[in-house]
Amino acid sequence: MIELTINGTKQKFDVDPEMPLLWALRDIAKLTGSKYGCGKGLCGACTVHIDGQAVRSCIMPISAVVDKQVTTIEGLSEQGDHPVQQAWQDLNVPQCGYCQPGQIMSASALLAQNAAPTDEDINNAMSGNICRCGTYPRIRAAIHKAAKLAREVK
Repeated sequence: MIELTINGTKQKFDVDPEMPLLWALRDIAKLTGSKYGCGKGLCGACTVHIDGQAVRSCIMPISAVVDKQVTTIEGLSEQGDHPVQQAWQDLNVPQCGYCQPGQIMSASALLAQNAAPTDEDINNAMSGNICRCGTYPRIRAAIHKAAKLAREVK
């Protein structure tokens, strides 16, 4: 039995310790916000936070996150009012939307580490997240707006 803390709640999983975290989240915990994209950790659709760091859950074995805090898009904020989520809505970032949970999780991890990122900081932090629709300019603008919103709240 593997016990994880997901979005602040302890949950038990009776699974193979090598099961990818993504499948435990989606299939067992029924947290379907994180998406399957490539299965190789290359596209970023499955991004979650492990102890505040953006990681690819499709290649992370469930056994590697025992005693760590896992945060999914569903746990980023209860009301969807995290500054990144607000900026995404304000600037109408999503087109098809499939990659957006991973984009938001990577962006929020960036802003937790860097309250005023430059375009270069954003490009570096977001380089592992692929958007097939090409919304990169809106994503960058939304990250800048989220940084501003977060500074205004403080």
